[in-house]
Amino acid sequence: MPGGLLPRPRPEARRRGRRQPVRLRSTVTDTASDPLKAELLQIALDAAHHAGAFLRDGRPDDLGVAATKSSAADVVTEMDIASEKLITGLIADLRPDDGVVGEEGASVEGTSGIQWVIDPIDGTVNYLYGLPSWAVSIAARKDGETVVGVVHAPMRGETCRAVLGEGAYVNDRAARVRPAPAFGLALVGTGFGYLAERRARQAEVVRQLIPQVRDIRRGGSAAIDLCDVATGRLDAYYERGLNPWDYAAGDLIAREAGALTGGRPGEPLSPDLTIAAPPGLFEPLQRLLEELGAWHD
Repeated sequence: MPGGLLPRPRPEARRRGRRQPVRLRSTVTDTASDPLKAELLQIALDAAHHAGAFLRDGRPDDLGVAATKSSAADVVTEMDIASEKLITGLIADLRPDDGVVGEEGASVEGTSGIQWVIDPIDGTVNYLYGLPSWAVSIAARKDGETVVGVVHAPMRGETCRAVLGEGAYVNDRAARVRPAPAFGLALVGTGFGYLAERRARQAEVVRQLIPQVRDIRRGGSAAIDLCDVATGRLDAYYERGLNPWDYAAGDLIAREAGALTGGRPGEPLSPDLTIAAPPGLFEPLQRLLEELGAWHD
């Protein structure tokens, strides 16, 4: 990876052996009642804003693919790798005993009971092409339960955040899902995988679903799509093939904004299927997706 990608710590931070927390341009007006949750929220916000600024301002004009994953279309850029390193470095400085799992390979077991789930660029293909729908997604789990979620979308100028049991916000405004519309008037977001066989199956599901709803949207970032449900820009969202780093933060934000989330009937959201929608729309959408086989290739 090019050595000049990561910003250098300030001299005073080097002397003290840790980075200084990033100061946010806008202050958080709500404070988590639990001091631990408040600390985790601030760290997530600082890391997401720092990484977001780095990604927005440091994107090379000649940005190319550094590696591929499941297929030639499933790409990783040098900026994904650098962003994850930046985020994990900030977290390690402040909470060295926490666990970490990241999309680009970060893996630390941890001993504190806190685990950070990180997607350094959710919407990498959008970022690669210069499209604005990409985000930094950071969640903190305590003993396996997500307690803090932050999705920062620099090109939108928006940060969605949530603390378990304390609501969801977009910037400094409370976020709330739309009331459930009639099923035929629902605007539904989705996404597609990178394997040809899976895409063909997902296209067939969409073919059968689209005549029954208002329309389908495909934005390219699961984290942003979940936040769009939380803020009322989508009525619902579903996708097969997501990983925990794709949905951990957005799931909490959607739920704290009033959405129901899950997978197949009776199951939590998972790589098999992720669904988010307000009560009254979630249930019929989940039933239909089950009938259509949206959970398998």
